[in-house]
Amino acid sequence: MEKKLEHPFDPIVFNDTQTLILGSFPSIKSFENCFYYAHPRNQFWKILEKTTGYPVNNRDQKIWLLKETKLGVWDMIASCQRDNSLDSSLEDEVVNDIPALLEKYPSITKLAFTGKKSQALFEKHFGDLDIERVYLPSPSPAFAAMTFEEKVVQYAKKLGMSNEQ
Repeated sequence: MEKKLEHPFDPIVFNDTQTLILGSFPSIKSFENCFYYAHPRNQFWKILEKTTGYPVNNRDQKIWLLKETKLGVWDMIASCQRDNSLDSSLEDEVVNDIPALLEKYPSITKLAFTGKKSQALFEKHFGDLDIERVYLPSPSPAFAAMTFEEKVVQYAKKLGMSNEQ
């Protein structure tokens, strides 16, 4: 039987963040590394690196990239049970208080979801919120329906960034 897991780290948000990227819940590797999208095969940081031209070789560079591009990162789920890192294994989810975060950071005008699970949870719990929403392709290596290059193009377009290098 799985045990109840609490989200292990705070959102990364700045006073001028404009787009909040919402995942579902940290992977087991992210728990181990105490940071978002920490599985070495997860493409999230490499996609943002390619999209923005900013390096992502360490935690400080990743945080700097977010700050410079006015992006924030958090997850929809505050606590849940699971037996692996797949979204399909998440059960008994308790969602984070997204409206409170949006109230605290009024500069956030767009939400971007890195998976169908996070988007579905948002729509179920906060679908009445009047805020722009975009769906990003999952950066998980388990999502192979799109190539890395196709994901980069979608992120650049939906986050309003250039991926011209």
